[in-house]
Amino acid sequence: QVQLVESGGGLVQAGGSLRLSCAASGSIFRIDAMGWYRQAPGKQRELVATITSGGTTTYADSLKGRFTISRDNAKNTVYLQMNSLKPDDTAVYYCNAGVWTTAWATRDYWGQGTQVTVSS
Repeated sequence: QVQLVESGGGLVQAGGSLRLSCAASGSIFRIDAMGWYRQAPGKQRELVATITSGGTTTYADSLKGRFTISRDNAKNTVYLQMNSLKPDDTAVYYCNAGVWTTAWATRDYWGQGTQVTVSS
C-alpha cells in the first residue's frame, strides 16, 4: 500500500506564488519518475512537470520559466514551486509517482489532489 499526500494548495492573487508538496509513504522499494498534473473545470487532466530519480526534468511548454519541479529522494517527496501565477493556473493539482513496491512490482500512484485557485 502506497499513499501520496499533497499539500500547499490554496487561494492566491494573480502574480503570487505557491509551493506544492507531495510525500509518498507506505511499502516503497524505489520511486522512479514523479510528477505533477492538473485538471481545470471542464478540461482534461494535463501534464505540468515531471522529474526522474536522477533529477532530469520536463515541463509543459506553456509553464516553462514560471514553475519549477524538484524532489528530495531521501524523503520520497516532490515539490512544485509556482511563481507568477495566473487565473488560468486555477485547477486541481495531482501528484503522480511510479513506485516499485518490490524489486519486481511497479505501478503508478496518484494523490488525492490539491486545489489551487488564482484570483484576478
